[in-house]
Amino acid sequence: MSVATARRYRAGRYTACFCAAALLTGLCGCSMQGVRDEMNKLTALTEQPKESVQPARPTKAAKPANHAKVAEPAPEPTQQELVEYVRGKLLGLSPGDGFNDNIDVRFDPSSSTLTVIQPESRCDHFLNSLDANNLSWDVFDPSDAHNSREELLRLTITSVSGKTARACFDKKGQPEEGTSTNRIRLLFSLAKSEQFSGFKGNMAKALRKLIVLSGGTPEKDIFPDSHSKPVKGDK
Repeated sequence: MSVATARRYRAGRYTACFCAAALLTGLCGCSMQGVRDEMNKLTALTEQPKESVQPARPTKAAKPANHAKVAEPAPEPTQQELVEYVRGKLLGLSPGDGFNDNIDVRFDPSSSTLTVIQPESRCDHFLNSLDANNLSWDVFDPSDAHNSREELLRLTITSVSGKTARACFDKKGQPEEGTSTNRIRLLFSLAKSEQFSGFKGNMAKALRKLIVLSGGTPEKDIFPDSHSKPVKGDK
C-alpha cells in the first residue's frame, strides 16, 4: 500500500469514528433530554398542591332525640292504706305504762270513725269532723303523785267549730265525764318515736290526708305571705 493510500484509509477511519461518535452523542443527548422531560413532568406533578381527598363517609341515619322519661307521680294512698299506717304506728309505738297503752285500733269507713282502745277507756274519733289545719304536737308527762311514767308524744287535732271530735267511754261503756269533745288526742311513746326519723312529719301528713278522704276539712294555708315576710317576734 502506498503512503497516499494509507493516509486516505486512516482519514476515512477517523471520519467514520467521528460520525459514529457524533451520532452516539446525539442519541444519548436525545435520550437524556427525554428522561429529563419526563422527570420534570413528574416533579411538576408532585409539586402541585395536594387536595385532601377523603373517601365519603356513609351518612348515619339521625337518631331520634332521647327525651328523658318523665316519672309518673306515685299514686295517692287510699283511705285503707292510710288507716293501716296510722293504726300500725299507734300500736307499734304505743306507750308501755299500763295506763295509756294503745291496745287496739279500729276504723269504721261508713262513719269515718277511728276507735282507740286503752286499758281503762275507749275513744271514738270522728275524722269527718276534724280540721286538718289545726294539728299540733307536744310532749306530755302522765306521771302523778303516786306513779312515775314515761314521757309521751301527744298529737292533738281540733274539730271544726260546732262539731264533736270524739266520744270516750269507760270500761263499762259509760260516757266519761269531763272529756273534751272538741279535739282528739293520740298518744305515742316519746322514746320509741325518736327512733324513727321524720316520724312526726309522716304521721301528720297521713292524718291530714285521712281526714280529707273521710270528709273532714282539708289543710289550707291561710297566711301565704307569712313564709316570705316573717313577722317580727315570730319564732
